[in-house]
Amino acid sequence: MTFAQTQPEISFEFFPPKTDEGATSLWRTIEKLAPLAPRFVSVTYGAGGSTRDRTDRILRRIRWETPLEPAAHLTCVGATRDTIDALAEEWWDAGIRHIVALRGDAPGGTGGYRPHPGGYENAAHLVRGLRAIADFDIAVAAYPECHPESPSPEADLDNLKAKIDAGASKAITQFFFDPEAFLRFRERAAKAGLAAPIVPGILPITNFARAVEFAGACGATIPPWMAELYDGLDDDPETRTLVAATQASELCQRLQDEGVDAFHFYTLNRPALTTAICRRLGVRPSILKAA
Repeated sequence: MTFAQTQPEISFEFFPPKTDEGATSLWRTIEKLAPLAPRFVSVTYGAGGSTRDRTDRILRRIRWETPLEPAAHLTCVGATRDTIDALAEEWWDAGIRHIVALRGDAPGGTGGYRPHPGGYENAAHLVRGLRAIADFDIAVAAYPECHPESPSPEADLDNLKAKIDAGASKAITQFFFDPEAFLRFRERAAKAGLAAPIVPGILPITNFARAVEFAGACGATIPPWMAELYDGLDDDPETRTLVAATQASELCQRLQDEGVDAFHFYTLNRPALTTAICRRLGVRPSILKAA
């Protein structure tokens, strides 16, 4: 496997902590990954906007206390258009220029997604609304193996095209483990006339059982060889980390060989594994100045 001649553009995703201890851990993660100079770092919030306030505080702290570019996750769930628009305006005024615009998932046990009364109907409408507020750099979601609620891959691709046509500047994919799944999807998207960049989302394995759970929820395929590769390693974190770094690096290097020059890492707030993978891809730490 050959290394790319130039280092790829990278971005990271974090999730908001539930406790004070988790908040301290997240900030250590941010500090450890910051020297890798990501294009942006995004912060999620839970189903139904359940951690929106905590996410907002983290975003603002990243903006004010670090040289990193924060990207705010924003969904259609649980809020009116006026509420979402007001929050977007506040973020713009706070210097936040990147948004990851998503339809979002309803909280468990509520019978699936339904548009909020007076809210944005879907992600394409959300993107169009954000475009009317300010010149945000907007990313949207893409699904190499089809969204689990989509009636067909063709309908899924049409939905992505609607989001791009509404004003999204790029798409970030759900995670996948077979490089051919992404390459086939990229080819189909190109044939459909989608010119916006499609950035592969990479999930390093910190716990294989948890990865299987994530995959089941989003429709990602777990290849049989992965079950064999990680068998017995959930209680052997040192070996698992070495295996995971190698597996994810090889996935990214295969994509680099096909011209992919950007990756979005779902860090799960675990900096060491993401750092190891980025180093394997030729990303070297840089000295960053405080904001």
